Amino acid sequence: MDIICNFENNTQNNGSEFGHVVHVIGWVAFSLSIPVIFLAIYLLYCLICADHIAPIFIINLLISDLLQMCVLPVMFQGYCHIVVLLVYYYSLTTSVGFMVCIALERYLVVAFPLWYRFQHNIKNSLIVSSIIWLFSFVKISILSFMPYEARLILNSVLNLIPLPLLIFFLVGTLRALSGSISLTVLEKRRIIGTLALVLGIYCLLFLPIVIQDLLIAVRSPVKSHLGLFLVLFNPFLDPLLYVFMQKGANDILRACPCLDRLLPGGHNLTQTPTSVTDNPTSL
Repeated sequence: MDIICNFENNTQNNGSEFGHVVHVIGWVAFSLSIPVIFLAIYLLYCLICADHIAPIFIINLLISDLLQMCVLPVMFQGYCHIVVLLVYYYSLTTSVGFMVCIALERYLVVAFPLWYRFQHNIKNSLIVSSIIWLFSFVKISILSFMPYEARLILNSVLNLIPLPLLIFFLVGTLRALSGSISLTVLEKRRIIGTLALVLGIYCLLFLPIVIQDLLIAVRSPVKSHLGLFLVLFNPFLDPLLYVFMQKGANDILRACPCLDRLLPGGHNLTQTPTSVTDNPTSL
C-alpha cells in the first residue's frame, strides 16, 4: 500500500498508457465517490437526529474518505508532491483503522453486551479515534525516512495486521450469535452482514495493493497494478457499507424528512428515539 512511491513511480515507469488508465479510473472513482459521500453524510445526520446516537467511528471514516477525495484531483493533475502523497496515504491508513474499530464494536455488542452497554460512550470513542489518527501520522512519518524496499516490507506487514483481526471478529461474532436470544433475526443478519462486508472490502480493495508492494519489495518478476486501481474506489464503498448497513431501507427513509414521503403513509409513521444504551445494536 505504498502509495507514496508507487503512484508516481508506476506512472513514470510504465509510459503514458498506464498514466492515462490511472487518470481515467481515478476520475471515475472521484465522480462516483463525491455524491455518495455527501449522501452518506446527510443520511448519517438524519439518523443521528432520529435516534440520538453518535456513530463516532463512521463519522471519522467519512472524514478520511473526504480527505482522500480532496487530494485526488491534485494528483490527477500531475502534482504528485510528497506532501500530497503523504496526505493521501495518511487518509488510507486511517480508513483501515476505523474499519477495524467498527468491526470491533460490532463484535463487542454481541460477545460482551453488558460491558459494551456500560463502557461504551462518546468520550471513549473519541479517545480511540484520536489514537487512530495519531498512530497513522506516526506511522507514515517513520516510514517516510526509511529506505524504499524496507519501507515496502514494513508497511505491508503492518497493513496485513487488520486481516486476522477482521477474521477473528467475524468468527467470534458468529459463535456469540449462535447462543444469543436477545437479538432478532434481522439484527443478527445486519451484524453478520456488516462484518462480512468489512472483511470483503478489505480483501478486495486493500489486500491486493499490499501483495503488490510485497512483490515489488522482493523484486518479483510478476507485476500487477490492479491494487492501485482498486484502492481508488475505497471512498465509494465505505459510505454504502457503514451507512446503509446500519438500518433497513424503510428506517433510513423515515429518518430523512425529504425522503419520508416516498413511503406509503410515511408522514403517519413515527419512530421512537432510542439511545445506544437502550439498543446496543445501533451505532
